[in-house]
Amino acid sequence: MEVNKIRIPNMKYEDFNDNEYLEKYVEELQENGVNVILGKLSDFINWGRSNSVWPLTFATSCCGIEFMCVAAARTDFARFGWEVTRNSPRQADVIFVCGTIVHKMAPVLTRLYEQMAEPKYVIAVGSCAIGGGPFKSSYHVLKGVNEIIPVDVYIPGCPPRPDAILYGMMQLARKIKVQDFFKLPEQPQISEPKTEDETDEHGDH
Repeated sequence: MEVNKIRIPNMKYEDFNDNEYLEKYVEELQENGVNVILGKLSDFINWGRSNSVWPLTFATSCCGIEFMCVAAARTDFARFGWEVTRNSPRQADVIFVCGTIVHKMAPVLTRLYEQMAEPKYVIAVGSCAIGGGPFKSSYHVLKGVNEIIPVDVYIPGCPPRPDAILYGMMQLARKIKVQDFFKLPEQPQISEPKTEDETDEHGDH
């Protein structure tokens, strides 16, 4: 599926800021060609998966309160099919990591992630989950949950507003729609482009 053909309610392709990442992701997926029948079947299955994502919340601070706002009447994430929140990782598709994660909590979060069935996703909500936030210099705080589990979507903010969380959810829905369902959980790893400093450090031109 092409990225510009993904349909998200109330959002156009031009309204998203991170189209380049998904376009590169699709290029990697389609590198060796895609069977037409399996491709269409995968699109149909992914359409259903992306409109019925069951979240599990791992909240330790204020970002968890913002997640509750997303479920309330004003923003209402039920219109995207995300309203069936789960208390068991075995029934969840995505885990929202909200707030500061300390080293004592890390094994618990890792165990929850390992108990989720494939395909599974992770959304890091807020600056604490992304990089430690204001506590990043503390000896007991993780400098981002990506040190222990892979993250699919980062939602910056301290805390992020409910509409930012909705935007991150829509980005994950787009990623689910372009995936090759029959090759899950193996997916291409898209590396970030090198910055100018990193290029100079390695002597690249």
